[in-house]
Amino acid sequence: MQQVKKGDTIQVHYHGTLADGTTFDSSNGREPLEFEVGSGMVIEGFDNGVTGMSIGEKKTVVIPVAQAYGERQADMLIEFPKEQFPADMVPEIGMQLSMSNNTGQQFPVVIADIKEETVTLDANHPLAGQDLTFALELVSINGAKSLIITP
Repeated sequence: MQQVKKGDTIQVHYHGTLADGTTFDSSNGREPLEFEVGSGMVIEGFDNGVTGMSIGEKKTVVIPVAQAYGERQADMLIEFPKEQFPADMVPEIGMQLSMSNNTGQQFPVVIADIKEETVTLDANHPLAGQDLTFALELVSINGAKSLIITP
């Protein structure tokens, strides 16, 4: 039976949860996720988790922080002057914004704190610092037909 290896293009259904059981992402109700194993399209732990699976196989993998989005980094907290926000914008903790760096590349940030003259923006990935659990079901490998069809 064919097993997933680096370089294979696969389709997988997944359900991702945090340590407290909260769902952060799922392919439920959508097409399965398709990617090339080992290409960097998904986090390292996800690649490792699907490697060796066979079509129709289901398993649960726990991905440690180091193989997910890494630890939260203090240098990813940015103090931004309130005066540089648009005049009609009222910053609120938890508000998601988009910033651009000096090369014009856009990246998401979240307002983490509001002080009298500055706003602290958090550019860490929302899942940084967390172990992730994925329930996986391998649907196909390189176009091979699945024996099990799931919604």
